[in-house]
Amino acid sequence: MRINQNTALRGDKVTLVPYSSAHVPRYHEWMQSEELQRLTASEPLSLEQEYEMQRSWRDDADKCTFIVLDTERWSEQACGDEDCMVGDVNLFLTDPEDPTLGEIEIMIAEPSYRGRGFGKEATLMMMSYGVTELGITKFEAKIGQENEASICMFKKLNFKEVSVNSVFQEVTLRLDVTDQERQWLLEQTKHVKKKSYTEEKLPAGGLETDR
Repeated sequence: MRINQNTALRGDKVTLVPYSSAHVPRYHEWMQSEELQRLTASEPLSLEQEYEMQRSWRDDADKCTFIVLDTERWSEQACGDEDCMVGDVNLFLTDPEDPTLGEIEIMIAEPSYRGRGFGKEATLMMMSYGVTELGITKFEAKIGQENEASICMFKKLNFKEVSVNSVFQEVTLRLDVTDQERQWLLEQTKHVKKKSYTEEKLPAGGLETDR
């Protein structure tokens, strides 16, 4: 999705930046992990396939992807994106007849960052972006039954379990964004600053853009 191709969202713990070709090698390295393949229901790809996937996700109108960076490290400017990456967060517009429904996914790939609130802030920031920029009014999250930490986090964000698929061993959780939920979400993310990704990274002198 090109709408976020020059958007950086800076929070307290995490900064969300658009997924570019510069991020692919580190992302590819993550996805060699059997644990992450299992938790994300993903098949391993070659590096070239990963680059093709990145280009596809950038151009597809029904996919919005941000790479999750460690704000503290990234704000030092001497640290390139690839050295600050901790995961990714995605929003998929899965129903062509209902563009207000978004399926949200969060992955904190770096084990040392799990259980420290990075996933929660990244998820809240993506939800706020979806509501304010993409017109999302309903969120769904499909999570493997063994991923208890992720299921627990989404439930703490007011998602409700609506179904269990025993074949795929997957739980579906849902949140309808009422006026009250929207107000709560915006309150939770009022500290987030929306920046120009290009301008944010210029001082580092290492920005790589996709053409």
